[in-house]
Amino acid sequence: MSSYAAPLKDMQFVLTELAGLDKVAALPGYEEATSDVVEAILDESAKFTGGVLDPLNYSGDQEGAKWADKSVTMPKGFKEAYRQFVDNGWNALSGNPEHGGQGLPKVVSAAVQEMWKSANISFSLCPLLTLGAIEALELAGNEQQKAMYLPNMISGKWTGTMNITEPQAGSDLAAIRSRAVPQGDGTYRIFGQKIFITYGDHDMAENTIHLVLARTPDAPEGVKGISLFVVPKFMVNPDGSGGYTLGERNDSYCVSIEHKLGIHASPTCVMALGDHGGAIGTLVGQENQGLKYMFVMMNAARFAVGLEGLAIAERAYQHAVSYARDRVQGRAIEGSAAGVAIIKHPDIRRMLMLMRSNVEAMRALAYSVAAAHDAAARHSDADERAQNQAYVDLMIPVVKGWSTETGNEMAYLGVQIHGGMGFIEETGAAQFMRDARITTIYEGTTGIQANDLMGRKIAREGGATVKSVIGMMQQTRSELMQQSGSGFAAIDAALGRGIEALQQATDYIVVNYGKDVRAVAAGAVPFLRLMGIVSGGWMMARAALVAQGKIAAGDADPFFPAKIATAHFYADHVMASAAGLAQEVVQGGASALSLDEAMF
Repeated sequence: MSSYAAPLKDMQFVLTELAGLDKVAALPGYEEATSDVVEAILDESAKFTGGVLDPLNYSGDQEGAKWADKSVTMPKGFKEAYRQFVDNGWNALSGNPEHGGQGLPKVVSAAVQEMWKSANISFSLCPLLTLGAIEALELAGNEQQKAMYLPNMISGKWTGTMNITEPQAGSDLAAIRSRAVPQGDGTYRIFGQKIFITYGDHDMAENTIHLVLARTPDAPEGVKGISLFVVPKFMVNPDGSGGYTLGERNDSYCVSIEHKLGIHASPTCVMALGDHGGAIGTLVGQENQGLKYMFVMMNAARFAVGLEGLAIAERAYQHAVSYARDRVQGRAIEGSAAGVAIIKHPDIRRMLMLMRSNVEAMRALAYSVAAAHDAAARHSDADERAQNQAYVDLMIPVVKGWSTETGNEMAYLGVQIHGGMGFIEETGAAQFMRDARITTIYEGTTGIQANDLMGRKIAREGGATVKSVIGMMQQTRSELMQQSGSGFAAIDAALGRGIEALQQATDYIVVNYGKDVRAVAAGAVPFLRLMGIVSGGWMMARAALVAQGKIAAGDADPFFPAKIATAHFYADHVMASAAGLAQEVVQGGASALSLDEAMF
């Protein structure tokens, strides 16, 4: 079984040349994120993820998290790895310095998180939820809540969760029934059951801080009546000296964990709140505004889950390359005296190139969105902040939806490259495929992401932001036209066809969404896929242009011609589907809805 090695060279290339690390480092508060500092951080992260997290990935999958007596025990080695994770400061990387964080930009954190997820996705889910809970408390928590919870959550000493989903509600948050009864002293007693709560309980940290959606007695029906509460596993009490100590156990327990297809080392909990008198919690922000606050946490999680799609694809690719180099089977198709490694076979090469090119495209898009998030938060110009935020809002569902769907496809290809051995658990390829499957469901299915993209992000604003992005794509095309060679001609032509398809589909949505929303919505997922593929092609074209510039300046590093070759492949093979996806969006709605429900 291969070992994970962080793709540092491509990460550095994307950060520096495509995401604009120098511009991010020029933003107020990010001055310390210089290229040499970031390089050192990535190097250390690569050592930690390769040396500590990756060795636990397979064993954690085999052993799994265990539940007994309302508590969860993690697989062997996880508790010790988490202690190293916290002691080395990884959880605090992007945290607010006011509460003990290192204050590094999101684009740097994204690269580091990709490593966590590639090396051990089950482990990485714990800090994912904690970081999202931190964002929600920083946005809407009062000063007491921030002082009480954030320092230990940012350090990683305490972990965090989202307690959203209920058995009868699923993704329909309007159907949430959990109750929050005010006690007259600023606290509430929470009653209800939550399901699918990632890391709802575990033994790696001394406390878990749950963010829980519930309704107060007089709350209106539907999503307008949802409030957000912070409910610690152990109560937190002032110690009289400005600090806090742990108190009694709160009435919030894990009553079972799910037996899942993958991510076996990540406990997915059924949480019972209030079975013994009520779980004590405090209101976060204003009453009935909980959904607004939770969406901050959810957006952070959606981006992070998109990174999971990228990360698993990278890990599956590395595993497939290692196997393809070593596995000798069959003669070369053009003839050979003896058997050859399967990497010599054209179809294996095609699949490996599909994996490689999609990984590079996903990475470039994700890091560009992270950099835009940094600019939206810190740029001194209000218009720049607004433009970057619009780009982030548009692309979050794409990063989440397209990257996770593509990550599943790449994990599938990894199994296929292994042949029959890929179906055998001991080779490791199957685990990546199993672990990847949840990513298209987490934090809203692909259909939910696609409806968000089509409805809230495009139709509502008449396509203004996506048309602005298309304008940037056209600018890249003008640079491509100045390059010589068949490779750049192919990249230019493919990007041109992709832009045309994206424009056609966008125009259709803007014109018809208000007229026949059902027919338009039937094409939502094909449109999200189209948006992802074309955006990825745009990033690959930009990468090829940078690489050509390096070559023209005399840089002989083979990384640069390889980057151009990979972009050329993406143009020929991946971008080819753009026109067909646009046709699905524009013409496919009626046939998708044509059968009567009784015929199914």
